[in-house]
Amino acid sequence: MRLHTALLAALTSAIAATPACAQGAGERPIAFERVSVVPMDSERVLADQTVIVRGERIETVGPAGSVRVPSDAVRVDGRGKFVMPGVAEMHAHIPAQAGENQERTLFLYVANGITTIRGMLGAPGHLELRARAARRELTSPTIVTSGPSFNGNSVPTPEAAARMVTEQKTAGYDFLKIHPGIRREVFDTLAATAQRVGIPFSGHVPLDVGLGRALEARFASIDHLDGFVEALVPPGGPSTSQFFGLNLATEVDRSRLPALVKATREAGVAVVPTETLLEHVPAGDIEAMRAWPEMKYMPAGVIEQWTTATRNAQGNVTADQALAFVGLRREILKALSDGGVRILLGSDAPQVWNVPGFSIHREMQLMVAAGMTPYQVLSSGTRSVAEFFGNAAEVGTVAAGKRADLVLLDANPLADVGNFRLQAGVMVRGRWHPKADLDARLAALAGGQ
Repeated sequence: MRLHTALLAALTSAIAATPACAQGAGERPIAFERVSVVPMDSERVLADQTVIVRGERIETVGPAGSVRVPSDAVRVDGRGKFVMPGVAEMHAHIPAQAGENQERTLFLYVANGITTIRGMLGAPGHLELRARAARRELTSPTIVTSGPSFNGNSVPTPEAAARMVTEQKTAGYDFLKIHPGIRREVFDTLAATAQRVGIPFSGHVPLDVGLGRALEARFASIDHLDGFVEALVPPGGPSTSQFFGLNLATEVDRSRLPALVKATREAGVAVVPTETLLEHVPAGDIEAMRAWPEMKYMPAGVIEQWTTATRNAQGNVTADQALAFVGLRREILKALSDGGVRILLGSDAPQVWNVPGFSIHREMQLMVAAGMTPYQVLSSGTRSVAEFFGNAAEVGTVAAGKRADLVLLDANPLADVGNFRLQAGVMVRGRWHPKADLDARLAALAGGQ
């Protein structure tokens, strides 16, 4: 049986109300002076640069001595600091119900340097949120959103699948979210209809579908490394999968991995690992996780739900099994990355132990622990995301003409990916949020618990 519903249900609906974050200096140009630029077009740092932002766009990037700062610009001292593109959370969730809880969740993403999110369980109201974010009417990342879930209950028949695909395409969702439980014949109709109407699909790999068929059907992305552990089990091995193959980690044949990596690369299917969820639930130290600083932004009741769900999950697995599962997943991720598969940054927030925004920092560090370099990890949230969406001319790197989605850091993230936490401010679509403003609103959120 797959990840229990209880592990996917806890959201931020009880976060206390707080006023909207200040939107910065209107339309005055903003100058980041004498800053080191991490452009993310390659693994390099450009020292002593000045970056001018006007409106939603980067106007100029150049050596500090040769860039004229407009007289009316807001000047940001960049000495000793590093500016890079904001990152994406490619497996995000937004509360379904309209209201303050949605806006507070979106703010938590922004407050941690996330300037784009891909909402992986959409609702009709998210289409209006997407439009409001694009119009800069709220403090929010750019939103890409699925529609409601395709699963064994919502699409029990091929006819239901075809109808739901068409309805979501007509409604204007960006992609389809696939959940477990879909039968093979239903999936085949779903995939054929999606390809015919021109809408991508991403998410889980239903057991009846399997990784091979998912690659053949060209999922846009496979999330959670779903289906990979199961595909490593030789024919005739155990057929029941629990928690993304947790029970199968000691039954796999690693010699099958190179062929899976090759097939994934050739299919052009991206992978979103979400290691924070898949490592912390079976193998995390519950008391240590409860004490993480970001837990102050979550309601006590939600933390208790997470605690209970994790204890129940860990009660069904031995420590050796959990460690074998974590080690295998890291091995798969490293092989996929080394093999040229597009890796996309995503943590599955706000699911179990994943506080929105904060969890992406933990995800980055787990990806490094799996053997990826800081540059590879940062690319998975910047340039690779832009390439995945087909808008690399718009975002993903720091260059003149690009959308001004930026993060100002106190230390070089290429030296240590943990430095991405050390943020002096975040800019979303040209709106500058200095650390003092972000901290003030975060304090209000924590104080409202």
